[in-house]
Amino acid sequence: MGRKVVIIGNGVAGVSAALGIRSSDSEAEIHLISGESEMHFSRPALMYIFMGHMKLKDTYPYPESFWKRQNIRRHCRWVTSVDTNKKTILLDPDETLHYDVLIIATGSMPNTFGWPGQDLSGVQGLYHLQDLETLESSVKTTSEAVIVGGGLIGIELAEMLHMRGVHVTFLVREKSYWSNILTPEESAMVNRIIRDEGIDLRLETNLKEIVDDGQGRCAAVITGEGEKIPCQIVGLTPGVHPNIKLAAASGIEVDRGVIVDEFFSSSVDDVYAIGDCAQFRLSDGTTWVDQLWYTAKAQGENLARNLTGAKTPYEKPIFYNSAKFFDVEYQTYGEVPHSEDAFEHYYWEAPCGRRSLRLVASEGRFLGMNTMGIRYRHRVFEKWIRDGLSIDQVLLRLPEANFDPEFYQRFEADIRATLHEPQKSRGGISL
Repeated sequence: MGRKVVIIGNGVAGVSAALGIRSSDSEAEIHLISGESEMHFSRPALMYIFMGHMKLKDTYPYPESFWKRQNIRRHCRWVTSVDTNKKTILLDPDETLHYDVLIIATGSMPNTFGWPGQDLSGVQGLYHLQDLETLESSVKTTSEAVIVGGGLIGIELAEMLHMRGVHVTFLVREKSYWSNILTPEESAMVNRIIRDEGIDLRLETNLKEIVDDGQGRCAAVITGEGEKIPCQIVGLTPGVHPNIKLAAASGIEVDRGVIVDEFFSSSVDDVYAIGDCAQFRLSDGTTWVDQLWYTAKAQGENLARNLTGAKTPYEKPIFYNSAKFFDVEYQTYGEVPHSEDAFEHYYWEAPCGRRSLRLVASEGRFLGMNTMGIRYRHRVFEKWIRDGLSIDQVLLRLPEANFDPEFYQRFEADIRATLHEPQKSRGGISL
C-alpha cells in the first residue's frame, strides 16, 4: 500500500485533488472526508433543487459505483481536531485516522456580523446542503422573507423564494446592487431586473436587528432607518470567508485563510491547503485568496500533479466568473476595473435593457469583459487576453466566441456597429 492521503472536504477542490492523485498513483490510500454529505455534489446547483428543476441525485457528477472503481474511501463524518505532530485527525464521535499527507479543503463559511436575533430559528444563509434542507422546511409556513446582502448568493436566494410564492424584500446597503463588483451600468441593469421580477429591492438599507416572535423564531427585521418589515425567513447572505477554524486550532499558520506557498504547502510539513480556505503568500509579499469554483478545481488538479510528479507552482489565473439569475446570464473575464482612469471602456446595451457587453482595454489592448444575457466561450476570451489582442481584433472576431445555439438571436453586428469609440459617460442605456 502506498502513501495515506487524507483530504478534509469533498467539494470541487478536494475531489479534484483526490481524482488527480488517483490518476497518477494507483497505490495511494485516499480518504475523502466531509460531514456535509458522503456524495460529492455541485454546490452551485442547490438553487435548482429548491426550485424543482433538479433532484439532489442529479447534482452528483459521479455515481456511487465511480468511487468504488477509483478506490477512494469516503467518510461522512466531521473532523474535530488535527494533531500535526502525530499526523492524525480525530473524526466525530471518536475515531482516529493517520495520514502521511493531509490536504485541507474546508471551503468557506458565511459571514455574520453579530446582528441581534441572528441566531433565531428561520434565520439562515445558503451555503451548505443542510441550509437547503432548513430552507425547505421553513418555506412551508412562510409568506414573507427578507434577504440581507447584495451578492450572488443573495440574489439567488431571493429568486428561489420568489419562485415559491414568497414576497421577498431585498436589503442592500450599497447605493446599487453588487456595486463593489459590477460597473455602474451593469449594476443599474440588475437593479431594474430585480424590481421587474417583483422583488422589493431596498438600496442603501442596513439591517439593525431581527425581531423574535416570542417563541424563538424570527417575526420581522428592523432596518437602520427604524422600519419594521414582517417576515418568517431572514436570509443572511453578506458574503463568505475562508473556513480556517480547524487549521487554526491545529497550530497551522492562518491569516484570512490557511497560509500556503505557490506549491500549496502550509507552515507544517506534509500539510497542504487548497480551494476557498487557502491564502497564498509568496516570497515577494504577494498575497491573495481565490474563492471561485474554477480556481478551486485548478488548485486541486495542480496539487495532485505536485504530489505525484514534477512540482509546478500555482499561478494566479486570468479571472473568470459566471452566474445566472432571473434567466440572465452574467460572465466576466479578465480585468474589468470600476474606474475608467487610464482604461478604455466600450459598452453596448440592448434596447430591452437585459443584455449588455463591456470590453475594457488599456492603450487599445484588450484586458477584460463583462456580459449580461449573452453567452461567450471562456477559453476563447482567455486566449485573446493572453495573446494581447487589440479591441479592433476582438470586435472583428467576436462571433468566434459566441456560445449560443444556432437559432438564438445574435448581437455581434449591432455591437460592432456601435462600439467604435470608448465610452465617454455613464449616463444610460444607449451610448
